[in-house]
Amino acid sequence: MLSGILFALAAGLMWGLVFVGPLMLPEYPAALHTFGRYLAFGVIALPLAWFDRAELRRLTRADWLAALRLAAIGNVLYYLFLASAIQRAGGALPTMIIGTLPVVIAVSANVLHQQRDGRLPWRQLTPALGLILLGIACVNHVEWQALVQNPQADKQRYIVGALLALGAVACWTWYPLKNADWLRSHPDRNPRVWATAQGLATLPLSLLGYGVFWLWQAQSGSAFPMPLGPQPLAFVGLMLAIGLFASWLGTLCWNAASQRLPTALAGQLIVFETLAALAYAFALRGHWPEPLTLAGMALLVVGVIAGVRVKPVRG
Repeated sequence: MLSGILFALAAGLMWGLVFVGPLMLPEYPAALHTFGRYLAFGVIALPLAWFDRAELRRLTRADWLAALRLAAIGNVLYYLFLASAIQRAGGALPTMIIGTLPVVIAVSANVLHQQRDGRLPWRQLTPALGLILLGIACVNHVEWQALVQNPQADKQRYIVGALLALGAVACWTWYPLKNADWLRSHPDRNPRVWATAQGLATLPLSLLGYGVFWLWQAQSGSAFPMPLGPQPLAFVGLMLAIGLFASWLGTLCWNAASQRLPTALAGQLIVFETLAALAYAFALRGHWPEPLTLAGMALLVVGVIAGVRVKPVRG
């Protein structure tokens, strides 16, 4: 149990990195953060693919198309939304919105897969959802007040950032549901090999996206220095770090935690990612969160834990 919790904590600490990458290099467009991250992840997946080459050969054309769809929406489009949201609204609010995913996914599954997975009683889910919304409202109030007090702040940019974070939630609500559908319909396939296949599918997508963005920058006459921007060593290092630690090692630690912990407990420990991301964001700001922000974080954690503890009912 203890080793499982430590593995989950390690995964959360590494996954939190993806929320601060756009803040560490704010002059880089969100598209470069996205394509750079998944280009690094795709390169890391290549040696893994060599070890799983026999299993990968079993995948059909339909399987590879499914992996491509999952990679496009669950990886590239999700992080494009998230990085754009963070650069516009800061780290706190988008992180809190993304932190609702465990319960949002449960609610979506409750609507779409009642017959297969059982039904979550809405009466038990409602208090958890109320706590989550109240927590987000607390953090949003603090961030909005800071904007109001800053005459140079762009309020419209903040609102767009919040909407983009909702787009990221939509992408990553769709992804685990569709991914679970594929895994359940292919019980003879190794989940690790399927993850590697998605990494391989991400590589051509990120290469294409990087090339198109480079071409668009050249055609628009942008002064941004392509292909690696004004801080090439920092950019390459950050992309490799996020690709290695967040995309690969973080998932490896999470899988190790999932093997050691009950599913209900593992679901609750996803909040480590949210807490780590918020801690990193406020560390970059150089000050402690406001008391109301801390209260909002606590409400979110309690709400997510309460939500994932609700058991499905058959029939």
